[in-house]
Amino acid sequence: MKISEAKFAGSSTRVHERPAERLPEFAFIGRSNVGKSSLINMLTDNRKLAKTSATPGKTKLVNHFRINGQWYLVDLPGYGYAKMPQKEREKLQEVIRNYLNFSEELRLIFVLIDCRHDVQKVDLDFMNELVDNEIPFAIIFTKGDKLGPVARQKQIDSYKNQLLQEWAGLPECLVSSAETGLGKDEILGTIEQLLATE
Repeated sequence: MKISEAKFAGSSTRVHERPAERLPEFAFIGRSNVGKSSLINMLTDNRKLAKTSATPGKTKLVNHFRINGQWYLVDLPGYGYAKMPQKEREKLQEVIRNYLNFSEELRLIFVLIDCRHDVQKVDLDFMNELVDNEIPFAIIFTKGDKLGPVARQKQIDSYKNQLLQEWAGLPECLVSSAETGLGKDEILGTIEQLLATE
């Protein structure tokens, strides 16, 4: 799949406020500084589509981008911001939950994990919530350029083994780098496969 058109379609805090045109939705989420905005910009070949920031918690709304007039790329607020006031954190969690629980168009959520880290409780809790609510998801290991190929594979294998202590099987796992374009074809290929079943 090649993205030839990516247009901002609107922001919302509740599902009923989403863009009126209903299209399949593919959402992206992760903890602070996981590289979500950079990844979205890499996928769409548009450095200014999603706003990147060194300040965690920049995304406070559910942002819809219409892609090729066929589907929405959905940029979700992150989770697990330690420096954010509790009330604000709870508000963000409510925005995320409302979307995940009530969007009938959501086809898959990509959970972004920094490939250099071991399993963090906040990520595991979020993914377990997806499992419990039967929300389909895939894992994208970001910042793949920060480790050499051998070290990266070793770290990712270790992460998968930790997950297999919790789960009977694994979701699809992909590796990306916003710097090098690694994983772009695989991520868009996953979306294309799901769209083909519509």
